[in-house]
Amino acid sequence: MSNSASPIMLQVKGLNKRFGPVHAVKDLNFQVHRGEILGFLGPNGAGKSTTMRIITCFIPSTSGQVLIDSKDNIENSIEVRKKIGYLPESAPLYNDMMVREYLQFVGEIRGLSASKLRSRIDEMFQVCGLTKMATRQIGKLSKGYRQRVGLAQAMIHDPDLLILDEPTSGLDPNQIIEIRNLIKRLGQEKTVIYCSHILPEVSATCSRILIIREGSIVASGTPEELTMRASGSSRYLLRLRADKASVESKLSNVAGISKVEVAASGDWCSATATADTKEDIGEQIFKCVVDNNWSLAELRHETASLEDVFTQLTRG
Repeated sequence: MSNSASPIMLQVKGLNKRFGPVHAVKDLNFQVHRGEILGFLGPNGAGKSTTMRIITCFIPSTSGQVLIDSKDNIENSIEVRKKIGYLPESAPLYNDMMVREYLQFVGEIRGLSASKLRSRIDEMFQVCGLTKMATRQIGKLSKGYRQRVGLAQAMIHDPDLLILDEPTSGLDPNQIIEIRNLIKRLGQEKTVIYCSHILPEVSATCSRILIIREGSIVASGTPEELTMRASGSSRYLLRLRADKASVESKLSNVAGISKVEVAASGDWCSATATADTKEDIGEQIFKCVVDNNWSLAELRHETASLEDVFTQLTRG
């Protein structure tokens, strides 16, 4: 979890980027502390990749300022780049190189000493699960292993700020869990910015989430804070032995419930009750079940998901 008392690793001030008539990034202002994992979300074309490219010194901004560890990324570009590890959505790999050869090449470009580079390569093999791929040609690797090599090159120089754009793309479920745990470990001492369209993964990994739409920030907060800010409605799912018409009628009379949908299968009903309130009315629903002598097999409360929040804030 982030700590507001910890040093600020990244500060973005009034950031703007124009491509001719297109205003891709509009007056972005945010900061990220050391030891924080920030989820950076937005639909395609929202300005996420443009913002990441500006932060990582790939392209200049039209106006505004980016500070990495209090250093301006334009005035101190070389020094700032040493502090950043970047995995773009399309990993920058050389298909004709072997995995070890490629990491050696990247480490030398990063200015690592021979002894330091050897230990870092061995560490990257271990943490990214690449030991058996050391002498494999990159172009012949599966997409999942290519993604691991891309992650290794981003971390080879032990950066303070790690920016990951879709880091789990192409990985199987077990590999995704491994990368998630790795990112959480890294986030204990480094700053991580995590861009992804896999929203449950972001929710499970990040301590704070920032959502942008059309180049502007539309929401920022912890996953719990964002879901609490959703429409205010929640759903209660029930499975019970009862008459369908009775369930529809009686549940509709429970205070706070605005909509009831019931499907019958034999003697059993599956009901979805939508409540337009943030208050938990599960007790009132259970009382309704008891008062009507229904047999209850399941009662489950579902609040808004991160997907619901994302859709509300970025649609249309």
